[in-house]
Amino acid sequence: MGDMANTVEMSIIAIVRSCYREKFGIPRQPGLVDRSRARIEFLPSFDRAEMFRELDTFSHIWVHFLFHDSIGEGWRTTVRPPSLGGQRRVGIFSSRSPHRPNHLGLSVVKLLEITSFDNRISLEVGGGDFLDNTPVLDIKPYVPFSDCIPDAAAGYSGQQILPLRVCFLKDAELFCREYEEQTGRDLAGLVEQVLAQDPRPASQRHRQKYFGIQLWDVNIRWRVENESVKVIECRLVENPHRP
Repeated sequence: MGDMANTVEMSIIAIVRSCYREKFGIPRQPGLVDRSRARIEFLPSFDRAEMFRELDTFSHIWVHFLFHDSIGEGWRTTVRPPSLGGQRRVGIFSSRSPHRPNHLGLSVVKLLEITSFDNRISLEVGGGDFLDNTPVLDIKPYVPFSDCIPDAAAGYSGQQILPLRVCFLKDAELFCREYEEQTGRDLAGLVEQVLAQDPRPASQRHRQKYFGIQLWDVNIRWRVENESVKVIECRLVENPHRP
């Protein structure tokens, strides 16, 4: 294949504006948190209306993206998947770790709406696992009769993890209610689904401590007690990097 085997040029076609403003707390797979919301904003040359013709006839799309926040960390030959509790190593190509040779990601998301935002075509999607400002390389429609394989083997990741119960202290619950009234965002539902997945690192799950997580422009403080999550506090971030 000559030089093509070593060099391939790719264009970033869009940027994701996501409810996940930091890596901590992002679900480990797409679809686990269906309350998550993101907007895929297409860049000039890739936001022409004809490029999206008939896309609204599909309910879901595949998104090819870059794990941009992990590029500086390099790539690894083996990793410790969270589904194995961080106790066993597997080959990088046997995992979905971001620490890959080309840092490519692939997620299927629900297509909620096609909109025009700041004179650019944007896709509103749900159920994604994207860090805010994620670069997008391509999108494709999800085709159920070929993309869904019901009897596929899931290897070491096939064990179902039971979600934790999530409860809110009164002030946190009131904040979420008022936030939704002001923004239209279902913060309580998002917080509940994200924390039910227990985003704590495996090495921290035996410790009784408080954790913090940012969703949209809100900091959430929480801890796990007796196998249930207690949301202690929700407050707006001071000087957020984006509204």
